[in-house]
Amino acid sequence: MAAPFDVPAAVAAMTLEEKCACLAGEGYWELGGCPRLGVAPITVSDGPHGLRRQAGSADNLGLAGSEPAVCFPTASAAACSFDADLVRTMGEALGDEAREQGVAVVLGPGVNMKRSPLCGRNFEYYSEDPHLAGELAAAYIEGVQSRGVGTSLKHFACNNQETNRLIVDAVVDERALHELYLEPFRIAVEKARPWTMMTAYNLLDGAYCSEDAGLLALARDEWGFDGAYVSDWGAENDNRASLPAGLDLVMPGPRADYRADVAAAVRAGEVSEGQLDAAVRRILELHAKHAAAEGTPVARSLDERLDVARAVAEGSAVLLENDGALPLDPGARVAVVGAFAREPRYQGAGSSKINPVSLDCAWDALAAAGVAASYAPGYDAATGETDGSLLDEAARNASAADVAVVFVGLPDASESEGADRADMALPAGHNALVERVCAANPNTVVVLQGGSPVELPWRGLPRAVLLCYLAGCRGGQAAADLLLGRANPSGKLAETWPVRLADTPCAAYFPEKGRQARYRESVYTGYRYYDAAGAEVAYPFGHGLSYTEFSYHDLRVEEADDGFSVSFAVRNDGARAGREAVQLYVAPLEAGAFRPPQELKGFAKAALAPGEARRMTLPLPRRAFACYDADMRAWEVEGGAYEVRVAASSRDVRLSARVEVAGSPRREDGAPEAYHRVRPGGFSDEAFRQLYGRVLPKVVVPLRPYTANATVGDLKASLVGRAVHYLLRRELRLLLPGDAGRRAQAELAIMETPLRTLAMSGMDMNLVGAAVDILNYRFVRGFKKLRALKPVPPSSGAAIPSEGEGDDA
Repeated sequence: MAAPFDVPAAVAAMTLEEKCACLAGEGYWELGGCPRLGVAPITVSDGPHGLRRQAGSADNLGLAGSEPAVCFPTASAAACSFDADLVRTMGEALGDEAREQGVAVVLGPGVNMKRSPLCGRNFEYYSEDPHLAGELAAAYIEGVQSRGVGTSLKHFACNNQETNRLIVDAVVDERALHELYLEPFRIAVEKARPWTMMTAYNLLDGAYCSEDAGLLALARDEWGFDGAYVSDWGAENDNRASLPAGLDLVMPGPRADYRADVAAAVRAGEVSEGQLDAAVRRILELHAKHAAAEGTPVARSLDERLDVARAVAEGSAVLLENDGALPLDPGARVAVVGAFAREPRYQGAGSSKINPVSLDCAWDALAAAGVAASYAPGYDAATGETDGSLLDEAARNASAADVAVVFVGLPDASESEGADRADMALPAGHNALVERVCAANPNTVVVLQGGSPVELPWRGLPRAVLLCYLAGCRGGQAAADLLLGRANPSGKLAETWPVRLADTPCAAYFPEKGRQARYRESVYTGYRYYDAAGAEVAYPFGHGLSYTEFSYHDLRVEEADDGFSVSFAVRNDGARAGREAVQLYVAPLEAGAFRPPQELKGFAKAALAPGEARRMTLPLPRRAFACYDADMRAWEVEGGAYEVRVAASSRDVRLSARVEVAGSPRREDGAPEAYHRVRPGGFSDEAFRQLYGRVLPKVVVPLRPYTANATVGDLKASLVGRAVHYLLRRELRLLLPGDAGRRAQAELAIMETPLRTLAMSGMDMNLVGAAVDILNYRFVRGFKKLRALKPVPPSSGAAIPSEGEGDDA
């Protein structure tokens, strides 16, 4: 359809069956519309950092192939840019690619908070800080949607671990829920109006997110969300509960059972015509927005989109350490060590895994720049394993060179949707390589690749450490330019790098192995915890060095209509042009409700020539001083003294000023002492019970009788389940014959998959009900259900939950 259609008229003209058909996908990646009225189908695609458009077999774990596309840096990398304009440009380029490939909605961005470095999907998320994540997500959404392509803000809400992610219940106190886990969604919704929002797999305080009426109403009633709610792929749990709760679209499809159940509920009066029509209207509005954008020209060519990918990689790299080794001397003999120099880790695994249209590497880029270099692999790129001969070769090359550049990081199998990391360690072979090369040549630089913090037992040995995160398909050129000084590092850490896993606030209970995850740390995640506990960190939130030096001057804090206006000058005191990411924190100075010592409330990035100074102004609205009052169920500003801090990192405050803020009297909140005086070591279950203040949700025990939420792993106790497990392992060996690491990841994800997600392959949920009866030895009832079923054409989708994103998306 080349022009928008009249949505209210279309809704009024549709039959009940046509309306119900709108409520589930037409296929794995398609929304059907209403052919009789000329509402054409539209296509959605995974795409937080590039499109994963699947024209053939569909899946959500990145196992099946996809169309070639530009692979941009992942969110964990892009967030380190602290540059909303750059992220917006990336969104525009991604939107152009979606237009070329006929994609109406890109399934991203993800704004889930990083509770622990171990979350296997952290590479897809921006930050441990809700303000930074929300602002960057808003910029991404604005960029993509400026091209007439929709986005799907995800995963709403509290999808913070991959272990048991489809069935785990996230139990979160009200303060943490609103201040941390909902806040980035609020910012992105209010600023950028995403076309859709994706409900998470997990439960939240006892209710599945796809049928949590309070959660879904919050975004509509308080934030003004007017788009469509879409379930993560396979996340819908109860056919008769999700639509009344506010869910608009169930994915993937077809779901004949869902359509029939909703129609029956409408006829029985359990779902009102108004509820049905509201959901249908929001879905048709998606089709109308896509139709209105048809004919929008593509603004950036493929080469220009690749240039954007390089620019984001360059602007996001973080110089963690530098004792004068970088930039490299133009005439230096360089020993390039580490297989990642030639076979880079540039993205994570799972539903967001892109088939890159092209891929560069740092070795080729350095060679093209004319660097006199030798190469030694040092380890196996897939496993990270090394041996004496590889280490000896690396040491010989390093000792014969003026400088050694060692590329290390996490192997591909370490970071994936569907599985959390077991520890924060680099492969032992990578650590051994760094130590051996540093011993052979003290003038050593380490380049780190990976999606999340790792322990660095050799920290202090190299003269420089450059963190590239997962830098996309043009990360090799970006790394070379940064090493050679053609570009100046300007990234700052969007998450704290702890010294060791034991130092993290939830080290003792992340990930939860059972079906309930208690967020005992409350608001104390990331730098909020490390600051409150006075803990040492390897690198603080917001840290990042440059090849030049910046100074801060002349802070002015003036009252504005809605709070304050904060202005200050930043000057480049060095001899190189550079970009500085400045950060604005607010710190309460008087006791009241428990809260972190300081919180990020603003940021900006300035490009400055040598000797140039620029005055910067950041708004500090009244809400920046507020915390959520669980008793009042509202945001409240406690009156009193606060400090406004302008900083180069969370632990490098350059300017500060005290301000008095009017508000409610400070009061004792009744929270346990552990939350007022935080100590290293985390928080006890008993303290959390007191803080939670309600009866904790019931913990589900996965024993017979089985339900549709029993996992494949739960079934291993039965003969049928063992047979299913055997067949799945055999199929994975056929799918991935030479990749034991990916097989193990996929098997873990499958073992934690509930039976209800069989609907992802087009299976009628009534068939799942029959299977559950048979597993519970209710054979007569189960076989009666089987005989009553009508044949349903199979979908091309694979019943492996990833995201509609491939997952979710």
